[in-house]
Amino acid sequence: MQQAVQNAYFQAQNVAETPKQTEYRLFAQVTKALMDAADADLRVQAEAVNWNRRLWSTLQADCISEENRLPDAIRAGIISLAIWVDKHSRKVMRKQADVQALIEVNRSIMDGLAQVPATPDAPLAQTMTA
Repeated sequence: MQQAVQNAYFQAQNVAETPKQTEYRLFAQVTKALMDAADADLRVQAEAVNWNRRLWSTLQADCISEENRLPDAIRAGIISLAIWVDKHSRKVMRKQADVQALIEVNRSIMDGLAQVPATPDAPLAQTMTA
């Protein structure tokens, strides 16, 4: 029963949200996990940092795709950020850096997503141009 309710919720959410809103929500969830993990034990921090790395890895893969319609400069910027996130995440896990910089980058992306006019088919990789 609970699974059916969750499935119905996610289906309704997918219908009601634009891709940009979905991306904002995902960034908000990942960023909240990073914030919660900042003072948590290593396992919790590793899970949050890994989730953030997967998010950025997905964005990087999208920007590398030939089907991506973003201008080359924007794609390159997102790819560069994704590489930086990966490197900084490794430093965080070795306790050579803290998680705050990852949080700040995500918040900057969220600010950008919040300022871009909503369009029904404009995911992050396309809203970064506005």
